[in-house]
Amino acid sequence: MKLSCRVWWTFAVVVSAMVAVASISVATAAEPGGRHHVKALKITVLSTMLADDGIGEWGYAALVEVDGRRILFDTGGRPETVLANAREMGIDLSNVEDVVISHNHGDHTAGLLTLRRELRKANPRALGRAHVGEGIFLSRPGPNGREGNGLLPMKAGYEASGASFVVHDKPTELLPGVWFTGPVPRPHPEKYYPVGDPIPEDGSLVIATGEGLVVLAGCGHAGVVNTTQYARLAVEATPLLALVGGLHLLDASDEALAWTSEHLKTMGLRHLLAGHCTGMEATFRIRELAGLSRQTAVVSAVGSSFTLGEGIDPLALAR
Repeated sequence: MKLSCRVWWTFAVVVSAMVAVASISVATAAEPGGRHHVKALKITVLSTMLADDGIGEWGYAALVEVDGRRILFDTGGRPETVLANAREMGIDLSNVEDVVISHNHGDHTAGLLTLRRELRKANPRALGRAHVGEGIFLSRPGPNGREGNGLLPMKAGYEASGASFVVHDKPTELLPGVWFTGPVPRPHPEKYYPVGDPIPEDGSLVIATGEGLVVLAGCGHAGVVNTTQYARLAVEATPLLALVGGLHLLDASDEALAWTSEHLKTMGLRHLLAGHCTGMEATFRIRELAGLSRQTAVVSAVGSSFTLGEGIDPLALAR
């Protein structure tokens, strides 16, 4: 049965309201004990459009290394891209047991089965847990009647391999200091993408450090301001140390970019490693309007990285 855009939006509003209530209770309950701050963090981009080396594509994936643990965030836009890029960079993913899928679109999910099947040859638990937001398995019928949910066709095969999905309806601490937001509430109307599906499951990774929060987004369909404000509400109300990933601002107007930049500046944004659907011009506009520099606001490339205490390594192409 086809669902109208109006029904989708109604569903999204209801989910957002429910999650907002849950997140406030989570944050309030944790305040007396404080938050764990990670000591070491490196985020390395494994899939995006630009590439110094390896394969560029319309997709996104990043490896998160934190205090001796590792999480894969999204899996790229083609089945082999992340695996090939990791190998070219000398990165062994076989000891990564957890993967976070930000949302259902194929440019973030296409590599999941290939990675699971290949990496389990060395480690049966490799990518054995996939963390997803509530609503990700809802059918997304397209205008031609074909299924538009990029993750649904993989679900049975992934589970048949012995792996499992963990569905989150509220912020969850996956590792000490590392949080998955689950679905992000949307008090601001940040919809800069021309699709009917509002992607209600859209979530991001939030890492708490002694210098502030690091937010890693796949596409940021929930809105970059909605996401970063929610991260500060649900995890810790500290400055925004770094924003990494896709922000889906390539179609945003000058007014929207100015509004976004002002909010990010107010939250204390210090580093921006923006790729995928952010848009090059949007990245440069945020750099200018948020008071960042060529060293602290960069268009990400395959292999580029953010390291706690060191900042951004843009590699040669985007330097």
